[in-house]
Amino acid sequence: MAAHYLEFEKPIADLEAKIEELSLLSATSGSFEAEIDGLRKKAEQLRKKTYAELDPWKKTQVARHPQRPHFVDYLAGLFTDFTELRGDRQFGDDQAILGGLARFRGQAVVVMGHEKGHDTATRLTHNFGMARPEGYRKAVRLMDLAERFGLPVLTFVDTAGAYPGLGAEERGQAEAIARSTERGLVLGTPMIATVTGEGGSGGAIALAAANRVLMLEHSIYSVISPEGAAGILWRDGARAKDAAMAMKITGPDLMEMKIVDRVIPEPIGGAHADSEAAIKSVGDAVWEELQALLPLSPAELRAQRSARFYAIGRAA
Repeated sequence: MAAHYLEFEKPIADLEAKIEELSLLSATSGSFEAEIDGLRKKAEQLRKKTYAELDPWKKTQVARHPQRPHFVDYLAGLFTDFTELRGDRQFGDDQAILGGLARFRGQAVVVMGHEKGHDTATRLTHNFGMARPEGYRKAVRLMDLAERFGLPVLTFVDTAGAYPGLGAEERGQAEAIARSTERGLVLGTPMIATVTGEGGSGGAIALAAANRVLMLEHSIYSVISPEGAAGILWRDGARAKDAAMAMKITGPDLMEMKIVDRVIPEPIGGAHADSEAAIKSVGDAVWEELQALLPLSPAELRAQRSARFYAIGRAA
């Protein structure tokens, strides 16, 4: 897949275009290795500097990057023996949320997450990661199964929000989100949620009412999208950047408010620059958190989760 550059990455894109051009010339009309090496070093330094200075709006763009690892990539990279479980046993199956039984480094778990899709066909199949009520009811069904068999629940959050369509509202979107959130809060087994891209609105919290909430360094977690907030506050979606700067949607602010518990570093250039390394980092962090939760009893897990959510926004 050809590299996709964000608007603020244009200087990096220009350098890498020059590297590619010189590489082609080097193959046909002499060696330009010294020049190519110099440009590669310059591009790497520029990428490092750019990603060290990302503001919340730029992080929002990175969180939405089309080549960022999605749930299916985490499934393939971290889990074995995955058996997908479909349907909510009430209406149908929603492919915006995938889930089932799997093994995570030998530990039997229930795993689920939002899937956005990588191309036009899969994005339509997965509705761009925006779940309908049956998706959240499937999540409740999977959490019920996890508690019945004493299995930890691992969730991966990456959604702009729940699907706002008429059919979803008619089938009880708000109630389904509330039920999924409630089920997570009272679950008697360990639950760890990881925000891997966008963590948007109730569509995100429905899978993130967990004992531990982690997020990748360049992901975002918010009650509404910056565009939505700008539309409400200023009736101008074009002011999304202003909204993003004010909303405190990135890791450091969310850690300070105790909304998330851990920020997982990403490779230089974002998770899409080295998906394999990013997926491994997520796996290591989740495994470490899981080892701390496994010895706890159901009552202790519920108490810890309750204390965690009551502490959000309170002064230390």
